[in-house]
Amino acid sequence: MKDIQAFAKQYQQEMNWQIDSKSYEKSRASLLNNYMLLTTEVAEVAEEMRKAFNITNSLIKDGMDEDEAFQLAKDSIKADLGKEFADCLAYISKIANYFEIDLETSFYEKMDEVKNRKNKDIRLIQR
Repeated sequence: MKDIQAFAKQYQQEMNWQIDSKSYEKSRASLLNNYMLLTTEVAEVAEEMRKAFNITNSLIKDGMDEDEAFQLAKDSIKADLGKEFADCLAYISKIANYFEIDLETSFYEKMDEVKNRKNKDIRLIQR
């Protein structure tokens, strides 16, 4: 993750896509714009998943086995879904870099926190 953040920082500088930090108002506007762009990319992830479900349902309706249909649908969206995840990661890295947050450290700390929660959700069926 550190490599991704370093790459993103350099790339954004090369493209002149940094978050504007000349003043509070410029930073605020730039951060809000980048957050808006991030949420747009998250919506595009949802749209790719929706496409997979529609493809699956169409194939099932035409008589294909459910698992086979879903595998074909997943395969058909994989490349585009990867691009949308990459867009999300780019915006997350950009905002994290602005706030000088080490995403790798934050990720592992958060996963440890979740693992050790006292109020975990209770599942009736174990997988």
